[in-house]
Amino acid sequence: MKSTTFKILFAYILLCLLWGSTWMVIRASLESLTPFISSGARFVTASFFILILMKVRGVSLQLDKESIRLYILMGILSFVIPFGLVYWAEQFVPSGLASVLFGVYPFFVAIFSFFRIPSESIGKIKIIGMSLGFIGIVVIFSDSFTTDLSTLFIGMVAVALSGVIQAWMAVTIKKSGKHLNPLSMNLIPMFIAGIAGLIIGFMFEDLSNIKIDNTAIISVLYLAFFGSVVTFTSFYWLMKKINVVLLSLIAFITPIVALLLGWIFYKETLTTQHLIGSSLVLVGLLFANLESVFKQKTVSVKSV
Repeated sequence: MKSTTFKILFAYILLCLLWGSTWMVIRASLESLTPFISSGARFVTASFFILILMKVRGVSLQLDKESIRLYILMGILSFVIPFGLVYWAEQFVPSGLASVLFGVYPFFVAIFSFFRIPSESIGKIKIIGMSLGFIGIVVIFSDSFTTDLSTLFIGMVAVALSGVIQAWMAVTIKKSGKHLNPLSMNLIPMFIAGIAGLIIGFMFEDLSNIKIDNTAIISVLYLAFFGSVVTFTSFYWLMKKINVVLLSLIAFITPIVALLLGWIFYKETLTTQHLIGSSLVLVGLLFANLESVFKQKTVSVKSV
């Protein structure tokens, strides 16, 4: 039991750290590559990494009718459309503002869970925690709102829409994908996303802006292995272990990680506003987890 709890905690922290870094790396990749070429190269490379890991670990690809249906849905609604929207939007929307907008993700996971998975309890305490977390993110990045938001409107809508689509797909996988191996369930969807991204990029983007330099290569490899293979495999493993709403709250932690990475690597300033906002996020996460802790204690008492 303690071993499982440690693995869950480790995977959760790892997800926060890695996904917190991807906003910055995506932005860096767009200095050398176009949005769809960058995302396409990322997911094609990731699918090859997954194939190698499956061969090494002896994991077979599940090809029953339900699995194939989920592969196609995930390819389109977990990767092609939402990541295409985020990559495209990050050309115009500041990373901080983008992370705030993606904060709609946990709320829509909660809404979709309420209607589609009644066993995934939400409760008032969890809603309070989610609200505090979102307020904290807004406080942290409130200086991003000083720009003329009307010029960023379409990009803002794109990021928010990406969060809504991914929320619906996360609940779908939680409901119907319990039989899928965390590795095999990523192989075909990521390959679909990679090929689709490259085709869209070659057909519709200005390829004259592409530079195959160290930034392009390192960012694609990092996003492919750490930002895709490690993260999504861990994410789908965690989905089988904990409440999907609690899992979605990672979207509140990753902006704080991004903020800290900027302070460490780019010597960006940490202000009182950042510390207050981060404290609100942490208090919100504590509230969101209280309900689960109380339920576990109740179950333990009853079993005694």
